[in-house]
Amino acid sequence: MDIETTSDEEYTVRKVGRPFTKDYRVYFERRKDGIPISPFHDIPLYHDKDKGILNMVVEVPRWSNAKFEISRDISLNPIVQDTLSDEPRFVKSCFPYKGYLWNYGALPQTWEDPTHTDPATHKKGDNDPLDACEISRHSLIPTGGVRRVKPLGILGLIDTDETDWKVVVIDVDDPLAEKLDDIEDVERELPGLLDATRDWFRIYKVPDGGRGNGFAFGGAYRDRKLVKGEADSGKISLENTTLKGTPGKLDPEEVKLPPGEDLSPAPTPRDIEEWFFVDREKLDREGLSLDVERLDIVLDIK
Repeated sequence: MDIETTSDEEYTVRKVGRPFTKDYRVYFERRKDGIPISPFHDIPLYHDKDKGILNMVVEVPRWSNAKFEISRDISLNPIVQDTLSDEPRFVKSCFPYKGYLWNYGALPQTWEDPTHTDPATHKKGDNDPLDACEISRHSLIPTGGVRRVKPLGILGLIDTDETDWKVVVIDVDDPLAEKLDDIEDVERELPGLLDATRDWFRIYKVPDGGRGNGFAFGGAYRDRKLVKGEADSGKISLENTTLKGTPGKLDPEEVKLPPGEDLSPAPTPRDIEEWFFVDREKLDREGLSLDVERLDIVLDIK
């Protein structure tokens, strides 16, 4: 059985199936009593609301290429690998970047509503939890890690005509965290990272035949802001084991996860080790930067 403790020691993960296959699952359990939980619903958004410290679930470790994500529709929302053309999806390395630039993941108990037109972007949400880019200099956080993070700012990505906010955060245990309180601090302490982040999100789908992505506010970063809301969950699995009075509440005594496994990863595509070169000037000519005027950022927190 392969059970790993996440960094904050409040949760453990149970791996089921072979990594880099469509059957791979990373389930979550509460460490103190072994109760299975949903990383989408049961892990609270705030670790310390008074101090503005959030919890972040890491899906993709920095420098890696496999696109893992919290499942919307599987019971208890395990982390799975996304698919492209019905095969496990790997993000190509676009020169000069190797895989993802940050520890990439999601903020639990958030949701970008696909029925709601965001007044800031004039686009509907992408039906996923809110994405987060964790920028600490020293931490390489594994898939399923849960970190306490400080939000610093937000980038408004327009991905396939949907609103897809990217929140820039830093692990509060990183030595640099004390120097970073807002997005301007990131540019001062980590010069070039914000430009690289914007560039990466613009081009990362191009090697797979996608178009470059556009941005709200002409690609400018904005300060942090979350606004509570309510909406129909649609086909998203709401099953959880800790939220009393919710439609998806399960009896934890009756929830049985599959046995954990410690299997070697499946072979990865050969092109994962290749550089892909993207013509930024061509993207400029295609005019793929969306500029909007309004700044009201509406995100739904269950």
